[in-house]
Amino acid sequence: MDYKNKNALIIGAGVSGVAAYDLLLRAGANPILYDSNSNLNTNDVRNKTCEKEKANVILGELPEAVKKSLDLVVLSPGVPTDTGLALELAQRGLYITGEIELAYSVAKGRLIAITGTNGKTTTTALVGKITADYLNSFKEADGNNSPDAGHNGSNPNRKKHGTSYVVGNIGIPYTSVALATSDEDITVAEISSFQLETIHDFHPDVSAILNITPDHLNRHHTMENYIHAKEDITLNQTAADTCVLNYEDEVLRAFGEKISGRKTVEENDNDPAAVGGMKCKVRFFSSARKLKDGCFYEDEYIYIARGGVEEKLMNIHEMKLLGLHNVENVMAAILMADAMHIPMDRILESVREFKAVEHRIEFVENVKGVDYYNDSKGTNPDAAIKAVLAMNRPTVLIGGGYDKESTYDEWIESFGTKVKALVLLGQTADKIEACARKHGFTNIYRVESLEEAVDKCAELAVEGDAVLLSPACASWGMFPNYEVRGTMFKELVRYLPK
Repeated sequence: MDYKNKNALIIGAGVSGVAAYDLLLRAGANPILYDSNSNLNTNDVRNKTCEKEKANVILGELPEAVKKSLDLVVLSPGVPTDTGLALELAQRGLYITGEIELAYSVAKGRLIAITGTNGKTTTTALVGKITADYLNSFKEADGNNSPDAGHNGSNPNRKKHGTSYVVGNIGIPYTSVALATSDEDITVAEISSFQLETIHDFHPDVSAILNITPDHLNRHHTMENYIHAKEDITLNQTAADTCVLNYEDEVLRAFGEKISGRKTVEENDNDPAAVGGMKCKVRFFSSARKLKDGCFYEDEYIYIARGGVEEKLMNIHEMKLLGLHNVENVMAAILMADAMHIPMDRILESVREFKAVEHRIEFVENVKGVDYYNDSKGTNPDAAIKAVLAMNRPTVLIGGGYDKESTYDEWIESFGTKVKALVLLGQTADKIEACARKHGFTNIYRVESLEEAVDKCAELAVEGDAVLLSPACASWGMFPNYEVRGTMFKELVRYLPK
């Protein structure tokens, strides 16, 4: 879309909204940054944009004259598509899009897009490292072999080599880098279900759905809506593209068979577009069985199979990541990088070097013989289950937070003999405690703050134990986001008496 002279309303004045405002301004549009929260400070919001005090910012009520002047609307990911204003503007016939679609519409180069309930951030960061290492290898070779190497890069014959951008829900808005991308670049994007609700032409060369478990039902209302949003990452993919899926997820296994054209028209609900390979290539990964085509895990090794021919790639102990869920993340990353035609030896070298991302089963410190782990990104029960299963010693667990209408039975059942005590805080504490007692787990402590939680854990844990922050809940209500929660946890641990 040509945005020149278009009157564009960005709803939501957070990080992604500001980045969308700046992109539209540079693209020649007339953007308006709007937020319904009238308690925000207008000058503070303006100063976050590239225009500073000149920025067009509206807070509180949106004037009717502004509504009538609009050509398009950009929803920030935190703004539901079924809010009153969004529905009203859609009913007026306005083009409603999101910041991911906005970025894609102006970006260049190849795109890898990753979604799923859990594992997105780790997998996105790993694929970002693989692609960056690969592209940097060309720069190094060019610099070492060029006749003018060492002369201020002045060789006119030197090729332009690509850059790897890691963007999206991982913390860097796609809109903040989209205009800087070139045809040689690779963008690796972590994409949430919220962002996928507002796509139109968004078309990754390689996509991945890592898993689907209940989450964000307060936003999507039903599991079916949530699944559909995730699956839409493949909406515009073609037979030239690849989608990587988890074979052990029944929803994704069926979805993969559908979009790869392995079923008949009747089995695909009479949808001919999903039959005969008219969608995209599908590659599965599995942590539980051998596959004839894809990646699988067996006896502590990761394999890749092509047409039934197996190749042993690496022992999982060569990785710096903990847990079977991270084996799955690595296999997904390998398949995505392989689909981008990156040599396998380079892929595996990057995997061996990769360290866990911040806030995802992140080792913090050993205090008096107790290992402390920060898994603040465990914002739903399934993610928190994986963190519990990764622990290899008696564990004191911190849980609780904002209620996303999750259920906690499977999380409590995963405790087994590993979790020796549960320390609860936040809005969901009552709900979690009732669930735990129903399942026979009674060693529960209630606290009012994260500081109290860390102190209580230090009191309960003995040498050889672990303390794990993996709340199974969002941070909202007590913290702005999970990053702030995790950073505070790490600071509190480091201040514990040694």
